[in-house]
Amino acid sequence: QTIIMSEELDDLLNQKENEGGAFKNPMIDQIKSEGLGSVDMDRFGPEQARSAKEILGWMAMDLKSLPSRGKYYPSDALLQIRSARVNEIRYFSTVDETNLIDVEDKLNYIVSNCVQFKSGKRLLSSKDICEEDRIFVLLSIRDLTFPEPENKLIFKSRNKQGEEVDIELKSEYFQTTDIPEEIENYYDESLRAYKIKTKSAGEVIMRPPSIGIMTQVTEYIKEKEQNKKPWDRAFMQVFPYIQLDWRGMDEKRIFAAEIEFKSWDERKYMVIYRLAEKMKIGASAELVANIAGEEVRAQIDNFPGGIKSLFVIQDLSGELL
Repeated sequence: QTIIMSEELDDLLNQKENEGGAFKNPMIDQIKSEGLGSVDMDRFGPEQARSAKEILGWMAMDLKSLPSRGKYYPSDALLQIRSARVNEIRYFSTVDETNLIDVEDKLNYIVSNCVQFKSGKRLLSSKDICEEDRIFVLLSIRDLTFPEPENKLIFKSRNKQGEEVDIELKSEYFQTTDIPEEIENYYDESLRAYKIKTKSAGEVIMRPPSIGIMTQVTEYIKEKEQNKKPWDRAFMQVFPYIQLDWRGMDEKRIFAAEIEFKSWDERKYMVIYRLAEKMKIGASAELVANIAGEEVRAQIDNFPGGIKSLFVIQDLSGELL
């Protein structure tokens, strides 16, 4: 394909020539009349002609492999991840594991920097990812960042014979909770949410919360506690499931929703609370793996080496000479 000089550059060359001939050169006349020539792409093999995204390390995730099954994202959503880079790992290494809010901040930082999320040509935000999908996304990012076998996270367990066995922290070993069929029947394809008709609460639209919604809720609770102001725990158990979008959420809007919540009667609250309970799709704190033909379980009470071990390698044996 021939690459032709732009009209702007052509005009600039003519102007410079008219002003003093600074660009007077036989090559200029040839380029202006013939263009810059053509590029023979046949000399580039498949390896040389890889897309920029592939070269930069972006890889698409299968949304159906996530706890949400991708049901709450646009039907044409594309989620891509890359490995964490040194500046992201440095920031994550400063996490205060005794501070839940700081842990959340550092985890979300990795996700926001290592994820590309879009629907068609429209860019989405990492905040649009379901909160319960986050650990699966993080583990996939970690796999890209530390592909070496010695960097695996291992949990200790025992088989039925009492022998110690290792279970690797892998998303496929998590046990996830599915939404019951009685609720699933209300799934609305166009809304990408559940449109539920009830006797006591009327029609309600609900779905599992996104990272963005939970971040705003956490900030709201943090502000209340820092200023020694009360906040309604019962409200916060259901609000994330009835708030469909994090955009536009702020302290005033959450407070207004909390005031409106106080007008609910006990029947409406009970119904929405029970619905929210049934929409918890997260992974359980247990790994279940098949090792040598036997099912072995391990409780995820604490990460080996702490939460930092997600992106700060603990075993130096592979680095020491």
